[in-house]
Amino acid sequence: MGQKVSRNDFEWVGTEEPHASRRKIILEKYPQIKKLFGYDPKFKWIAGSMVLTQILALFVVKDFSWQMLIVAAYCFGGILNHSLMLAVHEISHNLAFGHSRPMLNRILGFICNLPIGLPMSISFRKYHLEHHRYQGDEVVDTDIPTLLEAKLFNSTFGKFVWVILQPIFYIFRPLIINPKPPTRLEIINVIIQLIFNILIVSFIGWKAMVYLVLGSILAMGLHPVAGHFISEHYMFAKGFETYSYYGPLNWITFNVGYHNEHHDFPAIPGSRLPEVKKIAPEFYESMPQHSSWTRVLYDFIMDPAVGPYARIKRHQKGLET
Repeated sequence: MGQKVSRNDFEWVGTEEPHASRRKIILEKYPQIKKLFGYDPKFKWIAGSMVLTQILALFVVKDFSWQMLIVAAYCFGGILNHSLMLAVHEISHNLAFGHSRPMLNRILGFICNLPIGLPMSISFRKYHLEHHRYQGDEVVDTDIPTLLEAKLFNSTFGKFVWVILQPIFYIFRPLIINPKPPTRLEIINVIIQLIFNILIVSFIGWKAMVYLVLGSILAMGLHPVAGHFISEHYMFAKGFETYSYYGPLNWITFNVGYHNEHHDFPAIPGSRLPEVKKIAPEFYESMPQHSSWTRVLYDFIMDPAVGPYARIKRHQKGLET
């Protein structure tokens, strides 16, 4: 089973999440950062071209053998779908059309969701915005593993399995930790996705559908682009709960690696986050950061000091500690 993890509990703290206070300090020193706020007018064209590319790819992969289909799903389709998931992440912050046109953001979210195969754009937004506002909250922040996950996957082999199963935990963890009734937009999201899936199966075939869904699942598990799930908030250095990555995979993930910058300024689109670091380098260059998402996956699995327990948590206000 491999070496056991050295932690037997989460890192509990009594402080507030660090981003709101740092945002205030940075803006006092560099008020010009406010000029970066807003939406990226090019984003909708980039995201739309990715959706079109994936749909066109279906007419190629439909004739692949099952072995080739799996390889294509892992090496191409999964990467593209993961990028579309991160496009949905951008859209969840209204960075496609701005806060004044929320419905246009939701519609683009539906469109970017289509090749992913599983309806998630509205549900993701509902929980993700709470992750920003209540980072580390034991109840509200569903990005944090459950106690059961931490206890079950507490060895080298266990962490390896946990990484592979990440898609399952990402999908079902919010329903267990902080269940919410479905909204009207979530129901619309499901209906649109089902119609798209039925059309794909009817006109292109089951292999095309398998390619889309399998790619989405594979690229959320043991895959280089999925390294950002762990790199963002797992505690690789004591006391630090958010980490940035400045490597080349940012080119295909809307700069999600600039994660400290993103949490400090969620109103700034990913395309402009490098500008934040250039303007205020002293706030970011001194913090621990990752140089490789693949290395993050390796260290997470092999390092006994890191595992599902390696997250900073906060007791929910009003609950007994």
